[in-house]
Amino acid sequence: MSYTLLVSPAQLQSLMASGSPLMVFDVSFDLTRPEAGDQQYLQAHIPGAVRADLDRHLSTSGARRASGGRHPLPSREAFAQWLAEIGFSNDMQAVVYDRQGANYCGRLWWMLKWAGHEQVAVLDGGLQAWLAAGGAVTSGDAPPSSPGRFALGTARAALADTQTVLAGLGASQTLIDARATPRYKGEVEPLDPVAGHIPGALNRPFGQNLDADGKFKPAAQLRSEFEALLQGREPGHVVHHCGSGVSAVPNLIAMEIAGLGRAPLYAGSWSEWCTDPARPVAKG
Repeated sequence: MSYTLLVSPAQLQSLMASGSPLMVFDVSFDLTRPEAGDQQYLQAHIPGAVRADLDRHLSTSGARRASGGRHPLPSREAFAQWLAEIGFSNDMQAVVYDRQGANYCGRLWWMLKWAGHEQVAVLDGGLQAWLAAGGAVTSGDAPPSSPGRFALGTARAALADTQTVLAGLGASQTLIDARATPRYKGEVEPLDPVAGHIPGALNRPFGQNLDADGKFKPAAQLRSEFEALLQGREPGHVVHHCGSGVSAVPNLIAMEIAGLGRAPLYAGSWSEWCTDPARPVAKG
């Protein structure tokens, strides 16, 4: 059985016991302390989990990039090359997790879909849920693995660019901004040079998708909440964004859980949008 959205700790334990092709990724990270994710991984991770770092592996500072902003996407080709180097192959089930409410592992979930790999699921509740279910952990570095064979397929996730978002202002496009409300309103801006939001964007902080246990809310509840946010707007016209194309993905996943489709991601997000003073900015 393959998983394409969420997987529970019990389901992951069954996958691990089955011996079927599987790779688990630890994507823990902290924007304010970029070294924290590596430290957390070394301290404790699911046995066999491979480290995937937001800065080193899921973003790029080089010329081969597919988006702008603070965390530019690498090209699909560069991403596929990294996957093969760490031993990932097209026949594998991928499971991604973090310790931060699916904020960072969602990025890898989306990127694998974008690379054409549908068999990827988020560990619902993250490492905390794994531990609560009695899952084992290990420490230290993972041993190196043999190279895999990963070939890009047709993209299963849509990437929106700045020109598309700009052209959609005032049209049928609906932007959903996943940043914390004070940042959306422009009251504070700890990371980017300009405060505010893209005009017309709706605000849904990504943490609103989770229950008290850190797991995604039930599908019916998520559907009700998104329908209330959209107020009759077409779910098929939604584009998700945030500060740099990371925390927007939990909203994207939640809409899919709710049965509202897989909306595009504007990966450059606010950090790319605000680099050009000619682009409009709203506050409040």
